[in-house]
Amino acid sequence: MFRPKLPTMPLPTGTVTPPAVVEPTTITPGTPAPPPALTAPAPPSRPVVQLTPGTALALVGGGTAVVLVVGAVLVSMLLAVAVTAASLAICALVIRSLVNAQHRR
Repeated sequence: MFRPKLPTMPLPTGTVTPPAVVEPTTITPGTPAPPPALTAPAPPSRPVVQLTPGTALALVGGGTAVVLVVGAVLVSMLLAVAVTAASLAICALVIRSLVNAQHRR
């Protein structure tokens, strides 16, 4: 019952064809290809981004908003963890005092 059952390999039932014979081919040297012509490098296709004072101010404002939102989320998560830990500590003290009071009676 606990011994593994190994599958048996079935014997092939169809006709087995021998592998095809690969004959070697000879390589005939041809005329060498002409070297590629030298061309001038292509100009950069990306336009250069220029920051105006308005766009720089918008970027700074957007970055500040992102930092403030992420900070508020992290602080709220930390506050939630702290409140949960404090409530668990208070519950543990109440349960401990109830158990000790029961043992004194």
